[in-house]
Amino acid sequence: MIPSAYLSGMGAARQIDSELAELYLTHTQIGDPKADAVIAEFRGVPFRTQMDWFRRGVSEGPEAIPDAPEALREFIRSVEAPPVWFDASRALPGCRVFYGNVETFMAAFAGGVLIQGFSTLISRSFAITGRLIDAGERRLKQNNRHLAEIFLPGGLDTYNDGWKASLRIRLMHASLRSMLQRSPEWDQDAWGTPLSAAHIAFGAAAFSGGLVMAAGKLGLQLTEEERESFMMIWRYSAHLMGVPEALQVATVEEAEALIEVGRAIEPEPDFESIILTNSLINSAPIVAGIAHPGMRRRLVRKIYRVSRELIGQPLADQLRFPPERGHLDLALFRLKCRLDRIARRWVPSLDQMRRSGQFSLLMTVSSKDEISFRMPGHLHAEKDRENG
Repeated sequence: MIPSAYLSGMGAARQIDSELAELYLTHTQIGDPKADAVIAEFRGVPFRTQMDWFRRGVSEGPEAIPDAPEALREFIRSVEAPPVWFDASRALPGCRVFYGNVETFMAAFAGGVLIQGFSTLISRSFAITGRLIDAGERRLKQNNRHLAEIFLPGGLDTYNDGWKASLRIRLMHASLRSMLQRSPEWDQDAWGTPLSAAHIAFGAAAFSGGLVMAAGKLGLQLTEEERESFMMIWRYSAHLMGVPEALQVATVEEAEALIEVGRAIEPEPDFESIILTNSLINSAPIVAGIAHPGMRRRLVRKIYRVSRELIGQPLADQLRFPPERGHLDLALFRLKCRLDRIARRWVPSLDQMRRSGQFSLLMTVSSKDEISFRMPGHLHAEKDRENG
């Protein structure tokens, strides 16, 4: 049975792409069988034991944890080898364009695709847990850390940090999904499976192809080689995060199609989406390390203006963004981006200096914590902290 929240959008989505719409609807009722099996086996196991199994398993392989449940060893075995379409020798152009243009990608991420991702019913899952409103700054920094790790050359090699970070997100989703499904706060008939495969796929499409499109609106135009490499890196990370093959996107065009269909199926943003997206924008200056209240307010207003242009006026209105237009901000950002790329093309030393500065910027806005495999101990974030 189709969850009731999606009934009103089915017709419009099927007119856009009936096959993709059916896939999306089906996956609103599917979680992540392999990761869910791991979390089911861990129920009642002490946290320290869980963390030790995770740490050893994703660092040394399944043979290093003979004392762990078979579900965890099978989970690690299933992702040890990269899929046949991933070619590590083709990853460098995507890594270089990301680390050479961190400022643009971060602006597109914070003001565009992250907002778009949390405008779906996935916001209901995070609103119930309190893990975005309660700790928006930390969540933004963890998202940035994930980007930093997967775009480091070799970051997605088996047992490297980008590979581990992607698996951590997957297992975190599975842990929260398990608790939400057992909670009276979750209405399965209305909303489908919490943190469903459809929502994780929508997010991956937004963070990959959607990010390329949003960066393009800010003036960054990737070459065909850069686009293909960027998308391949993100597709591999999405694969590790449990996105089913049927909903993995290989090109910017495929991502755009999935976003369009998903946006048509999803109900209009509800109160949770409004709170979460506005909270994320207001957290951005804190993540950037801006302490002065006046400077924070000015940056927030600018992000709102640019975000309106990136996500579109209708969605911005639904999310109750301030009614300012950002044409001038967008035009200035585009001009700055294009002039910067021209200058760096003609002055190699400037390119090296700029890349160093961009890397420092990314480190400033990313989490410095070691990748932890501690799973949530309670559905609600404040209770999780109380329990250590």
